[in-house]
Amino acid sequence: MHLLTLKDLSSKEVEELIDGSLEIKRNPGDYEFALEGKSLAMIFQKTSTRTRLSFEVGMTQMGGHAAYMDWRSTNLILADLRDEAQSISGYVDGIMARLLKNSVLKKMAEASTVPVINGCDEKYHPCQIIADLVTIKERKGQLKGLKLAYIGVHNNICNSLIEGCTKAGVKIVTVTPVVNKASVDEALVEAAKATGLYEHSLDVKAAVEDCDVVYTDTWVDMEFFLDPKFKKEKEKRVKTMLPFQVNRKLLKGNSDALIMHDMPIHRGYEIAEDIIDDPNSVIYLQSENRLHSAKAILVKLLR
Repeated sequence: MHLLTLKDLSSKEVEELIDGSLEIKRNPGDYEFALEGKSLAMIFQKTSTRTRLSFEVGMTQMGGHAAYMDWRSTNLILADLRDEAQSISGYVDGIMARLLKNSVLKKMAEASTVPVINGCDEKYHPCQIIADLVTIKERKGQLKGLKLAYIGVHNNICNSLIEGCTKAGVKIVTVTPVVNKASVDEALVEAAKATGLYEHSLDVKAAVEDCDVVYTDTWVDMEFFLDPKFKKEKEKRVKTMLPFQVNRKLLKGNSDALIMHDMPIHRGYEIAEDIIDDPNSVIYLQSENRLHSAKAILVKLLR
């Protein structure tokens, strides 16, 4: 079994991963040897902080081993992907890949003889969203019946949030004035609409009204934020998105909503400086829960 997108999981399996993450967090000692003798190849085309640490530390704390592989310093950059993927899967019990293209990830999964986990690509980020749902349930005590407002660019995070929320019984309203063309998944959106739990709006004030969670993300993908070739597009996006910044004025009157951001944060852009450390901010808890959710994913797929 692979985990390339949350489409791969049923609602029950999503729930089991969330509850499994919380169980592992509460009782880490019970999982000290859960992956003893197991190895994970971690392949990175994209930069990473939380994905690398969560999977590497997770494997170590459960008695396993993780091998970091920079795409550019391996023969993946030179050879046929299918050959390399099948070869790598002969050494390890699982592969976690953080790649630029979902199409490449799918080819890798097709060739691999061991489970492949999507550590992020331009279309989906399933591991992040499991951690997000874990965080919401940990703080709110439930998921079904809650309302989440996502404010930002329609990107990979937005896609996986739509998948995860609708499968977990959370109503999601997306406020996305800008759409990443590379992230478009029309079938995903249509499936979400059919659940009755998905709505799109450009009325940001109405979207956050009575919501339980306000979620935002970077307006410019990390690989382009400092790229001079992307300067004009960045300026255009900032101009378009600034009225949609998550700040105190927007959240006025909705003091109970959790504030979330998957990181890395660009302070003063998608979120105001003072909101990051607001009492309702769970951004760093959200980050910490990447570790516990990674463990639950690893246990499900490798054990």
